[in-house]
Amino acid sequence: MDKRELTFDALKVLPPWEWPAHAAETLIGILQDPKRPTADRITAAELAGQLPNKEDEISLALLNVVAGENEPAELRAMAAISLGPVLEEADSEGFDEGLSEPPITRETFDQIKQTLRRVYSDQNAPQEVRRRILEASVRAPEDWHTEAIRAAAFSVDEDWKLTAAFCMRWVRGFDQQILMMIESKNPLIHREAVMAAGSWELDAAWPHVAALVESPKTEKQLLLAAIGAAGSIRPYEAHDVLDRLAHSRDTEIAEAVEEALMMADLGNEEEEEEEEEES
Repeated sequence: MDKRELTFDALKVLPPWEWPAHAAETLIGILQDPKRPTADRITAAELAGQLPNKEDEISLALLNVVAGENEPAELRAMAAISLGPVLEEADSEGFDEGLSEPPITRETFDQIKQTLRRVYSDQNAPQEVRRRILEASVRAPEDWHTEAIRAAAFSVDEDWKLTAAFCMRWVRGFDQQILMMIESKNPLIHREAVMAAGSWELDAAWPHVAALVESPKTEKQLLLAAIGAAGSIRPYEAHDVLDRLAHSRDTEIAEAVEEALMMADLGNEEEEEEEEEES
């Protein structure tokens, strides 16, 4: 077994910040090797999205997989998902000279967006690939996303509805749809809608979110989503509903509460500063 094989095995178990310097090279080699087992290539695509330093070469390798019509659908879908973080980071940093340093060039950023939209628009592309493309591409929102999300939300297919609920966390203008989706009987859609309500500080969702936090019957993953949303929607009331969970024996829940309360306190401070400036 050569050094790269040893590295690939290590990447599966080590946290990203402990990966060797040539991790990206190893993952690209596996992604581009059609003779490798599909399972290995899917794992490589998943790991590529976790790279601490996302650069043009690995991003374009993932994009080529997404666009590859002869590639397995599951691999294309995973490659699309892994492009989401780099799109979000590049969109957040921007490309104004001297102000920040995005992880990829403007040319690569534009190429990713254009290719994802083209493949998404291909009705013959596998549904799973199109869904994951939409979920990834909204991390750098564009005008076409609004209609795409709306179509997904009104689909009779539960998977498309789930994609719509996820995308509503990133694209404005879906308050009413979010409020409808938090009543969904589908637990995955329900959870995504709660997170979307938190993203946009949707006050009308507060009674539902608070009830989820206070109920001992709320499933854990839904509870974690509700905890995060509570800190965003009503920062001044967050302590009232979250304090009882602050010392939970479940460390994941306790940490989620701590983070939510930190965000709530930060939101309170910003609101107070705005009120002082207005007065």
